Amino acid sequence: QGQLVESGGGSVQSGGSLRLSCAASRYGSYCMGWFRQAPGKDREGVAAMDRDGVATYTDSVKGRFTLSQDNNRQTLYLQMNSLKPEDTAMYYCAAVRGYCPGSWWSPNGFNYWGQGTQVTVSS
Repeated sequence: QGQLVESGGGSVQSGGSLRLSCAASRYGSYCMGWFRQAPGKDREGVAAMDRDGVATYTDSVKGRFTLSQDNNRQTLYLQMNSLKPEDTAMYYCAAVRGYCPGSWWSPNGFNYWGQGTQVTVSS
């Protein structure tokens, strides 16, 4: 497997939008996910997409964040709209071979990780 490389983070005001990208070559048969970790907090699952393209989201981002992939499953996107200050965190792309684990929101179920990209939302 190749590396997972995140990009697209930045600083926005509350209500703004960002699109994160995760370059993920040779991960076509993997469950892919986005996690985030704020200072002093545990890493938490944001969203995950199964190898069949089915996406799930944590409750706090439903209706605001959308997962997608390019046609070749080489890049995973996280479109983040209506951002809130509580979305501020380092965002990580992650992968695990096969279908997403039942407890997809736990980082323990993923064994490939990117280096992260910072998202900062100001009020």
